[in-house]
Parts: sequence; structure tokens; C-alpha cells
Amino acid sequence: MHLHVEAFLQTLPIMGYGMIGIFAIMLLLYLSIVILLKIFTRHKKEEN
Repeated sequence: MHLHVEAFLQTLPIMGYGMIGIFAIMLLLYLSIVILLKIFTRHKKEEN
């Protein structure tokens, strides 16, 4: 098995952009869920 180091180093930025994109989408989904939960959750009234 032969490892092409030059080709690997050339593809690292592409892989980095892909990983940044994945984490950005995950963060966006998380924030949208948090916002939707804050908007649409019903608060129970305190019974005295």
C-alpha cells in the first residue's frame, strides 16, 4: 500500500470545508430547536 502524501495534503482543505459545513448545519439545527422550544412550550401554572 502506497500513501500519496502530496495528494493527501492537497485534499485536506476540501475535507476541512466539509467538516466546517457539517458542524455549521448541526449548530443551526440545534439553535433552531432551542428557539422553537422556547416559543412553543407551555408553562404550567403554579397551583397555590
